[in-house]
Amino acid sequence: MTSPRSSSPARSADRVPVATDRLRQITVTASEVLSLLGPLIGAGIIGSRVEESPGGDLSSDATLVAPGGPAFSIWSVIYLGLFAYTIWQWLPSRTTDTRLRATGWLASLSMVLNAAWLVVTQQGWIWASVVVIIALLVTLVLLMLRLARHGARHGAGESIVVDGTFGLYAGWVCVATAANIAAALASSGVATTGTAPEWATAALVLFLAGSLTFLQSRIGGRWAVAAAASWGLAWISVARLTDQPQSVVVAVAAGVAAVLVLGVTAIFRAPGARSR
Repeated sequence: MTSPRSSSPARSADRVPVATDRLRQITVTASEVLSLLGPLIGAGIIGSRVEESPGGDLSSDATLVAPGGPAFSIWSVIYLGLFAYTIWQWLPSRTTDTRLRATGWLASLSMVLNAAWLVVTQQGWIWASVVVIIALLVTLVLLMLRLARHGARHGAGESIVVDGTFGLYAGWVCVATAANIAAALASSGVATTGTAPEWATAALVLFLAGSLTFLQSRIGGRWAVAAAASWGLAWISVARLTDQPQSVVVAVAAGVAAVLVLGVTAIFRAPGARSR
């Protein structure tokens, strides 16, 4: 019969820092420094503001699926979370953390892709920005799946700094990807007003809610993902009622989608849901 202690050497070995641990920490930190371009560009300190480039295609009144301006304030929380995550992963007790080993490189890539998106939009390359943001979305989905697979171990701090930060990041980018694609289509001459575009956009918004529901089913329902996604969807609804182009159809669809995302998350988080 195998002694419970027989596997302890392997577990101890896992807790010994290796060269790749330090390289990962340095890479994440360098990526965080690069990602600081975000607030500088977003505020117009470097280049033009995001909503003013390229040619206003990403402004809150550019398409039916563009969130209202205040929605983008969520980036302040995300950037603060990324900074906290960068500090967190340098803590001695976190150097060999299994979750950080599994997700650190993806976290770094997400920061680089976000910076790349900002650079691309500054150049006015709207379709290139679509490619970049889709790559960013895929990266964040993979990261969330890995976080779910490994499970949190260090209490509230980890839940906020790691799961909370990347949950908000992933949820927001889901909405931003739909808005980015719509902006690219509009820049190519696709109509953004009229009955057909309204119903097509409403269908896109509800499809987005369905996709988020599927993602939540795979990661056990994350409130951070739901909060960021519903925040973006709610601001799409507000913008379509108060800003141009106006559309009651899209506003209702976005409102329903926001409630749906929150509702299904509550179901996935309900006691006993994971055992069913």
